[in-house]
Amino acid sequence: MNYRPGRIFLSAPHLGGHEKNYVLKALEDNWVTTTGPNLPGFEHDICQHTNARHAIALSSGTAAIHLALRLLGVQAGDEVLCSTFTFVASANPILYLGARPVFVESEPGTWNMSPEALHEAIAARLKVGKRPAALLLVHLYGMPARLKEILQLADEYGIPVIEDAAEALGSRYGGHQVGTFGRLGIFSFNGNKIITTSAGGALITADESLAAQARFLAAQAKDPAPFYQHSQMGYNYQLSNVSAGIGRGQIELLEKRVKQRREVFTFYRNRLQHIEGLEFMQEPKGSFSNRWLTTVLLPEGKQPEDLRQALEDENIETRLLWKPMHLQPLFAQQPYYGNNLSSMLFSRGLCLPSGSNLTEEELEKVVKHLRLLLEQA
Repeated sequence: MNYRPGRIFLSAPHLGGHEKNYVLKALEDNWVTTTGPNLPGFEHDICQHTNARHAIALSSGTAAIHLALRLLGVQAGDEVLCSTFTFVASANPILYLGARPVFVESEPGTWNMSPEALHEAIAARLKVGKRPAALLLVHLYGMPARLKEILQLADEYGIPVIEDAAEALGSRYGGHQVGTFGRLGIFSFNGNKIITTSAGGALITADESLAAQARFLAAQAKDPAPFYQHSQMGYNYQLSNVSAGIGRGQIELLEKRVKQRREVFTFYRNRLQHIEGLEFMQEPKGSFSNRWLTTVLLPEGKQPEDLRQALEDENIETRLLWKPMHLQPLFAQQPYYGNNLSSMLFSRGLCLPSGSNLTEEELEKVVKHLRLLLEQA
């Protein structure tokens, strides 16, 4: 991240003040390890704000996905259905386990997994004798996926669902927090997310036995013995008590931060919607997006990388949309099903500065330079 003075960031952390109280208390009481009162406190707060039954605070959202796959019994040689239009951290944990990702294309209404492409993928894999071990769907940029149709398909074929809601804390589908619909859900608290623990994540589930197993594996899978004994491979995935303190202060402000992000989206839409060919992601009926990042599709002929570079020259940070996983060299040999919609989105899309701490002056500057770039011949 470039910290030039006066820089307008894509999505900077936004502290509220109470974080300091929780962190100082942890330091005063010498709880600076992976135990301490902030950890169960933060997990309780996550459950309160999402209506999840169980939450396990972890070192990253990636760790949460890895544990979720392990809890569902994914093993080497298995196949996992996965959204192609996402960040690489969604798919990498599949490789950690020696399993194979099967990438599924997006649909235009939400940019998330297409139920039609999913149905095609399931049928094709079954035809060659491969029953998917799990389905990993993503709620991209905070927009809920078409959960009703996706969950119906998963239930029909007996495929357990993991919801990657890393970007979607505070987003709702049918009035309920996304991440709570599948067998397991994950959140990220990375520094650029809507709330942060500096680095961290969480695994949520309604299944008490899965929650207990997640805690066990995240703490190096230590057997119940008076000495260090291990019968299974575990991981060092626990969040620190200090980081959990930051999270406790942050999550108090979640609804406010969602409101602020949505106001940023509305500001851009109101100021830029007159530009011919510029498209904003709409919010489907029954969905509520936290608008983690405001994304746009540029008019034909405008290249996202050209705009990104031009805005960088003005000390404004933007980002291209995610490059689809099936186009990544790492995953070039993996199965893919769909119509390459995500390739088009990648070629036309741009993420605008969306932080909840952006000032009106900063937003006006972004809009001013975007207009100049988009309206010039």
